[in-house]
Amino acid sequence: MARDSVLTRVATGAAVGGAIGGAVGAVYGTYDAIRYKVPGLLKIRHIGQTTLGSAAVFSLFLAAGTLIRSH
Repeated sequence: MARDSVLTRVATGAAVGGAIGGAVGAVYGTYDAIRYKVPGLLKIRHIGQTTLGSAAVFSLFLAAGTLIRSH
């Protein structure tokens, strides 16, 4: 069984973190937009910003955690 390189593990951790963070961000952004009654097309912008922000933050933390754990 070949060992994965550290870079591959970190990239995989970042991708998984981005997917999970994006899903959670989309749900939370939708809830937040409905709760605060964001008007019209601004609702889509708000959901997108929340999704990307959550995906970026969670991706960063999961990649860092994978890097710390893999070495």
